Amino acid sequence: MTTPHELLEQYEHDLARADHDPAANGVDRRQFMFQALVAAAATTFGATAAQAQRVLGGADGVVGDVPPELIELLAPERVAERLLAQPQQLPELGNGEAPALMFQPYPGGPGAAFEHLMRTRGRDAFDRGTFPLAPWSGTVPTNADDLAFLPAHRQAALIKERRLTSTRLTQIYLDRLERLDPTLLCAVTILRNQALAEAARADAEIASGNWRGPLHGLPYGLKDLFSTKGIPTTWGAPDFKDRIIDEDAEIVVRLRDAGAVLVAKLSTGLFAQNDQWFRGRTNNPWNLSQGASGSSAGPGSATAAACVSFSIGTETQGSIVSPSIRNGISALRPTFGRVSRHGGMVLAWSMDRVGPMCRTIEDCAMVFHAVHGLDEKDPSTITAPFQYDRAIDLRTLRIGVDANAPKPLVDGLRALGMEPREIGARPSLASMGGSGLNVEYAAAFDAYVQRKARETGLDLSTVTADWRPPAPPAGTPPSPMAPADWANRFVRGRAIPAFEFMQQQRRRYMIVSQWGAFMKDLDLFIGAPNADVGNNAQTGHPCAVLPYAFDVPSSGRPQGGANASPNAPAQPPLNPQPICGVITGALYNDDRILSVAHRFQESTDFHTRRPTV
Repeated sequence: MTTPHELLEQYEHDLARADHDPAANGVDRRQFMFQALVAAAATTFGATAAQAQRVLGGADGVVGDVPPELIELLAPERVAERLLAQPQQLPELGNGEAPALMFQPYPGGPGAAFEHLMRTRGRDAFDRGTFPLAPWSGTVPTNADDLAFLPAHRQAALIKERRLTSTRLTQIYLDRLERLDPTLLCAVTILRNQALAEAARADAEIASGNWRGPLHGLPYGLKDLFSTKGIPTTWGAPDFKDRIIDEDAEIVVRLRDAGAVLVAKLSTGLFAQNDQWFRGRTNNPWNLSQGASGSSAGPGSATAAACVSFSIGTETQGSIVSPSIRNGISALRPTFGRVSRHGGMVLAWSMDRVGPMCRTIEDCAMVFHAVHGLDEKDPSTITAPFQYDRAIDLRTLRIGVDANAPKPLVDGLRALGMEPREIGARPSLASMGGSGLNVEYAAAFDAYVQRKARETGLDLSTVTADWRPPAPPAGTPPSPMAPADWANRFVRGRAIPAFEFMQQQRRRYMIVSQWGAFMKDLDLFIGAPNADVGNNAQTGHPCAVLPYAFDVPSSGRPQGGANASPNAPAQPPLNPQPICGVITGALYNDDRILSVAHRFQESTDFHTRRPTV
């Protein structure tokens, strides 16, 4: 007698033969599901497969020897119901799995980008050369604060020449982190033992003549969106404050291979929004009454306060630019696809970027040189030329200047030889009808949302595109950790129709093409500091942030008058700090915007000022 198990094996064999042999006389997939249901039902009710087949075939006299429950279960209408209700066995999706559709910022696609770069830069430009360090000149600082505030590339020269050890510099930064973090709330996890062990290893390698390059021995901080073996990766969320992801993100691997020393996981706002995380608000070291802005709040604050040599931040739409401006530091938001995001928390596969946040532009170039390039684990990445030129001739560049560009920055570059071209408004996002960002949010956080829905009793089937979470009870103080904060960001996108999302992406490509036409005769341009953040989240263009003045931030100037609210709490006056501008580049012109920014920075000293914390 054929058992149900044997019958199923035969059906599977027939199905496999049919896949590979068109002439095979096997069952199709629907029939396979049907027969599997028969065999499973027979097993459930203690009957044989032959009895089940007799019921399905309508044989006479079956009632006497077949369980009545099986007869009911295998009635044609019941079989049809179960076939239609058969759940699909789909692969589980976490936060990081990339979609098959991958954004490419260059109009015409990556092939057109490569042809353009090879034609304009030459094939040799794709080879990664060395990053030269100028030798140290003069006396070596002995004061710990002086060493802490040195630019990373000057620390690197001292370490290379064995006039400073990685262990001493790491100890200085660990001490500063432990002393200043209670005030700044910039560090999630300080890695004292691990960092000192890595620093000792770097010193031993350098002493033996094995210097890996300019990052060797430099202590750095990492935004706490990146996975690190054996160390919590919290995403700024209380739900994950003890969660350990058992892998190292690609950026961690590349920096470790370059010899850098990880001293701390630095704060990010809750799920990469603003500067509020589960321990509180990360603060601007220049003005402690201000938050550090987000979501790369910890990297911005820690770098400005000299708690690290440099840091790594991420941006979806403004999260490198905004905290760099708020904390008065230098930074690079690279062209989309130039630095691997593998192992980092995903908000939007088509917008997320990784970049260095530093005290000088030279430091940004040094760090970017070590980490950029293709990573097969991140299908958005490509390798493009990076030819940083400290002595670039500004007269050879086509530099646009907007009427709202910071005058001191423009005047400084003009004095260095820039011949500006007047530009007007850039192509607008208003015609896109939405960015689709909420859809990417919702897809990336689907597993988390389903978990929270179960915990909170939220029926996801009731969610619409204009859904809002229920208001908290009266008298509940506002909190960035409230359920509404994850719900607002990650839930509504589930209800946006696929058709609408696809149309948004088609209109997005129109914007990409319009920006391609706008930048056709420009290498870079200078606009108002935050004017193009939204545009460039969609188009993928790079920018450099740099201080161009030292003054009281505009948000700290006297406010009030007839329209001022009488109940508004008085805000303390703000201290002067570095004021930053932004230089935006054509796609893959990361090297040129850094080169131009460096020319300005080497003729000024705004980046050398220190906050008093």
